[in-house]
Amino acid sequence: MHPLAIALIISAAVTHAVWNLFAKRAADGGPVFVWLNSLVATAVYLPVAATAFVLTPPSWSWQVPVALIGSALIHLGYFVLLQRGYRYGDLTVVYPLARGTGPALSVLLAMALFDERPGPIGLLGAAGVVLGIMLIGFSQKSDGGNKKVLTAVGYGVATGLVIACYTVWDAWAVGPLAISPFIFDWASNLTRSAVLAPYALRRTDEVRRVWTRYRSAVFAVAILSPLAYILVLFAYRYAPVSLVAPGRELSIVVGSLLGWLLLRENGASRRIAGAIVVLGGVIALALARA
Repeated sequence: MHPLAIALIISAAVTHAVWNLFAKRAADGGPVFVWLNSLVATAVYLPVAATAFVLTPPSWSWQVPVALIGSALIHLGYFVLLQRGYRYGDLTVVYPLARGTGPALSVLLAMALFDERPGPIGLLGAAGVVLGIMLIGFSQKSDGGNKKVLTAVGYGVATGLVIACYTVWDAWAVGPLAISPFIFDWASNLTRSAVLAPYALRRTDEVRRVWTRYRSAVFAVAILSPLAYILVLFAYRYAPVSLVAPGRELSIVVGSLLGWLLLRENGASRRIAGAIVVLGGVIALALARA
């Protein structure tokens, strides 16, 4: 793999884990929190997107707006599901599940839809992801009982499915369509802001509450989330999706460590062990596809 791609992937992994730490701290912010950080990100990255538009304007075709709007809607589902997951579960539970299930699900989908046979290493990797997920999922003890645990696990897995979808979609947008990552991510934030605006503006009291209580988290996610994904989108230009997507899952371990060290979440030892197993499975999937 190109050294620059490796540097981009590692930087993206750390940045991604950090913004999820802030998102967890605003766990009860819901779609309003998503709307606020999308709105702030649109404003903060406007000069960068405008510069990119002047220097590298996209080659307009009907596929470009389809790629931009489609990605924005998929990412909207991702952010809303993730925020809901953090309301029910710990960072060390929801985050590894969300990040780890995407690669495993993509293997299962390829086997079901395209009759692909990933081979022993690929199957071993998928099994490792499933085993790690079980270790993490069964480690959470909740005041709400098993129902709350299963809800958190369900949101984590559902988020992973959405990640698998946007990984392939966005690689098409910045690869064959050659849309600048800066323009692409900014347009996604703009579209999410517009789609969520009617929902948020009917809840002005909730907007004030979230803004007052979680302002620092709003700015942290607004700045770090686009930055993390822009780094990944650039990495797609130096390495194939089959290597970039699993490689960025290093964030699984980073996020688990942050939840343990900074949030003092219980059951950290088993969850970190599960996160490492998930990461090993993802690496095996990458080797099988290389």
